[in-house]
Amino acid sequence: MNLEPYLFFEGRCDEAIEFYRKALGAEATALMRYRDNPEGGSVPPGRKDKVMHANLRIGETTVMLSDGDCSGQTDFRGFSLCLNPATETEANQMFDGLSEGGTVLMPLGKTFFSPLFGMVRDRFGLSWMVVVMSPEEP
Repeated sequence: MNLEPYLFFEGRCDEAIEFYRKALGAEATALMRYRDNPEGGSVPPGRKDKVMHANLRIGETTVMLSDGDCSGQTDFRGFSLCLNPATETEANQMFDGLSEGGTVLMPLGKTFFSPLFGMVRDRFGLSWMVVVMSPEEP
């Protein structure tokens, strides 16, 4: 069984996909726009070209995305996504990428549990933790 987060970017999904592609090396493995719905039906005005569903591959994980209701306001509260890069160099690159246009909540630094750990809220309001595991950690 897999647990896959489903994130709603409220009209900014295309921007988010491009941002995560640059920041994390993510790859969109599926993308369906509201106009692509094979069942047809009415599409609310302004939503035809918005993302109804996308799969974004980040490392070994798939995250699902959508523009949702296209309200313009994301509401990512009460959780963080955690990245576990293999090296400190990779951690720095990811953290710097996610920080662009966002807010650093805790700068990357050494902690008692990691040689490098930090927290950032990206430009979409999504919170991330970047943690390099100690060599003796599984």
